[in-house]
Amino acid sequence: MGELETATFGAGCFWGVEATFRNVPGVMGTEVGYAGGTTKNPRYEEVCTGRTGHAEVVRLLYDPGVVTYEDLLATFWSIHDPTQKNRQGPDIGTNYRSVIFYHTPDQKQIATRSKVGIERSGRFKRPIVTEIVPATEFWRAEEYHQQYHEKHGGAGCRLV
Repeated sequence: MGELETATFGAGCFWGVEATFRNVPGVMGTEVGYAGGTTKNPRYEEVCTGRTGHAEVVRLLYDPGVVTYEDLLATFWSIHDPTQKNRQGPDIGTNYRSVIFYHTPDQKQIATRSKVGIERSGRFKRPIVTEIVPATEFWRAEEYHQQYHEKHGGAGCRLV
C-alpha cells in the first residue's frame, strides 16, 4: 500500500454519501463532518440553520494505487443530482450543497476536467452547480453521525 491521499466531497446528507464511499475498493477510511463555513467547531444543529456556511461533507482517505481520484469523482457524480442548488431530494439548505473540496492543485485540475466532462455529456438536462473550492478546515461531526447507515441499518437520508 502506498501513501494515502485525502478527498472531501459534499453531495447532500452525509450519511448516505459516507456509506457509498465506504464500499469503494481502495477507500481506506471515511468520516463525516462540516467544511466550508466560518464558525469554529460547529455543531450539527448550528450547521442545519444555514448560518455557519458549512456543507455536510465526507472526508476520505484512499489508496491511489487502488482507486484513482477520477474514480472517486465518478462515484461522486453518480450518487447525487449536481444540478440542484443547495438541496438534494427533500433536504434543503446550503449545508446540502454539491461541492468538491480539493486538497491539491492536481485534484483541482482533475475535478474541473471531470465537471466539464459531465456538463458536456448531456447526462443532466440542467446546468451543473457543483462548487469546486479549496479544502477548508474540516470539523468532524458528532459521533452519532459517523457510519450512520451501518449503525442504523440504512435508515435516514436517501441517495439519488
